[in-house]
Amino acid sequence: MYKMVYCIRKRADISVEEFQRYWLEQHGPKVRSVAAEIGARRYVQSHTRLPEYNEAFRPSRGLGEPYDGITELWWDSMEDFAKGNSPAGQDAALMLLEDERNFIDFPNSCVFMTEEFEIF
Repeated sequence: MYKMVYCIRKRADISVEEFQRYWLEQHGPKVRSVAAEIGARRYVQSHTRLPEYNEAFRPSRGLGEPYDGITELWWDSMEDFAKGNSPAGQDAALMLLEDERNFIDFPNSCVFMTEEFEIF
């Protein structure tokens, strides 16, 4: 399987609560609505929780600030991923990008493709 991992920071002008609500209740359904057009099999949002524990991890590892969340989007194959190059897939990707502008701080977020290897 191939997976896109998107480490997200919220825009500075919205609260954590607003960010999480919008991401879950507005953006999530939009991603679901175009799953076929982009060839995706699975979409998961992981919202950052337990800030006191996250803060405790940082000093011992010399870590930076945690992300506000992570999105994972799966494809079964590169052929499925390539469906995003179709006109419908490109329209869907553009719609999602425009919506992401409502809640994501792009310069302080990152996205990358991975190949998943299940260990257990």
